[in-house]
Amino acid sequence: MSGQTGVAPVLPENLGFYDLDTVRRERRRDPDPSLTHFLSAELTRGYFLEHNEAQFRERREKVYTCMRIPKELEKLMVFGFFLCLDAFLYVFTLLPLRVLLALLRVVTLPCCGARGSRVLQPAQVCDVLKGLILLLCFSMMTCVDYAMMYHLIRGQSVIKLYIIYNMLEVADRLFSSFGQDILDALYWTATEPKERKRDSIGVLPHFCMAVCYVFLHALLIMVQASTLNVAFNSHNKSLLTIMMSNNFVEIKGSVFKKFEKNNLFQMSNSDIKERFTNYILLIIVCLRNMEQFSWNPEHLWVLCPDVVMVITSEVAVDIIKHAFITKFNDITADVYSEYRASLAFELVSSRQKNAYTDYSDSVARRMGFIPLPLAVLLIRVVMSSLKVQGALAYCCVFLCYLGLVSLKVLNSIVLLGKSCVYVKRAKMEDKLFDRPAPSRPPPGRADQEPSPAPPGVDKTPATSCRATSTSTSSSSSSSSSCSSSSVTSQPPPRTDLPPPPPSSTILSDPDPTPDPTTDPGSDPTPDPSLASDAGQPPATPPPEDPAPPGEEAGPDIRVRGAKKDLLEIDRFTICGNRID
Repeated sequence: MSGQTGVAPVLPENLGFYDLDTVRRERRRDPDPSLTHFLSAELTRGYFLEHNEAQFRERREKVYTCMRIPKELEKLMVFGFFLCLDAFLYVFTLLPLRVLLALLRVVTLPCCGARGSRVLQPAQVCDVLKGLILLLCFSMMTCVDYAMMYHLIRGQSVIKLYIIYNMLEVADRLFSSFGQDILDALYWTATEPKERKRDSIGVLPHFCMAVCYVFLHALLIMVQASTLNVAFNSHNKSLLTIMMSNNFVEIKGSVFKKFEKNNLFQMSNSDIKERFTNYILLIIVCLRNMEQFSWNPEHLWVLCPDVVMVITSEVAVDIIKHAFITKFNDITADVYSEYRASLAFELVSSRQKNAYTDYSDSVARRMGFIPLPLAVLLIRVVMSSLKVQGALAYCCVFLCYLGLVSLKVLNSIVLLGKSCVYVKRAKMEDKLFDRPAPSRPPPGRADQEPSPAPPGVDKTPATSCRATSTSTSSSSSSSSSCSSSSVTSQPPPRTDLPPPPPSSTILSDPDPTPDPTTDPGSDPTPDPSLASDAGQPPATPPPEDPAPPGEEAGPDIRVRGAKKDLLEIDRFTICGNRID
């Protein structure tokens, strides 16, 4: 177009024609478009992070959350560890005394002439059954040769032992998930109201099944302890290294999965149980090794580095796993405070007079920690490692028992005080005065006549106490019974205060917007999702009819999703090992 044939190919094209003036100006301003110009531009160019401020703030919060995870996680782990320790010490300290009191009641009650009353209360029946299971399983474990099992395992190859140890971990989780169901079935079969005396024969097969389960689970843990003992005594420590690396494989199987808050709660409970069980296994390994070396104190210092290495790897794996799970799933570190408050609520509620389960059973259902098999194994190892001979030895055993009782009482008092603080901080006091809703009957017996309630059990709904205390002054006896429903001498709930807003509780509905049709002054309606406390999953409530013109709906009526409350996660079947 300019009449020059050599200029057209190098000129910039612009809608079919070339601008020669623009080309000349560019050439004067940038005479050297070379590598030097490119490097100069790369060294001097700039950018502004303020243009994407929200994204950079979010990433900084994720870093802060990862830095807070170790502290918050260890707080939960320490609290859960002492919960498991309290349930474990209960088997050695208070359970034998409760069994003796129950047997004393059986002996003295006919002499007192009380023919119409029950011989044993349901809690005492469960205590006697636990004592019998412990006694029978311990007598069966004495027939198992620990030394022969140790040498049988030691003769296997390293890879085979590694596979065996992984299989034992899986089997332990399966036993824990099904074992508490077997024990609960035994307790309910032994204590449910019976119309005929021959109906009590059904307790026998459940009892035999429970004895077989506890014995097999204790035997499995013994094999696990023997494998760990072989790893400690191996010359090159290769087996111990492989077993420790197995913990890091757990990170690969957990970090890259989607987790909700409830799933993370279950995994946290499983980690608490696993850590406590590993501590007991390490104690068993140290006892067996010290016995082999004639209780030489110098050998204990040889074992300490390996013990510290195993504990450190376990703690490091838990911290890394939880830090990346919370990072990938956008979960804040404050969720562990909610988990701690949920465990504290169960502890406080189990101390009330209207509690429907023993505290140790509640811990077993929540965390999958069943203390009976582990207690049987520890008694078996201690009895075989220590020889008690002479009056002085028996005095030492008695003093040791008194020390365990003192430790159990002190641990329970501190736990109860801390739990009350956590529950009050989470603003969950009102739930302590609500009694669990009755469970639904089985489908095949839905149309049958309901079974009579056992003596001492009131069929009054959960809100009857609160409603009676606000009705008239003539119902003073009912209000006084409600105010004394807790062993911890909790004050009666105040009725002159308005109900707390839904956003003030950590376990309430996520939507803080109240229903415009609710009336703050009306009585709250019990939440139907509390039916999971009685062994059933939370049932979906039927659609509510529109309120009459003169009435308003209660403030607690809201649409809730399934399993949004941490207190309602498979209360009777969850063992902390199953991830939905």
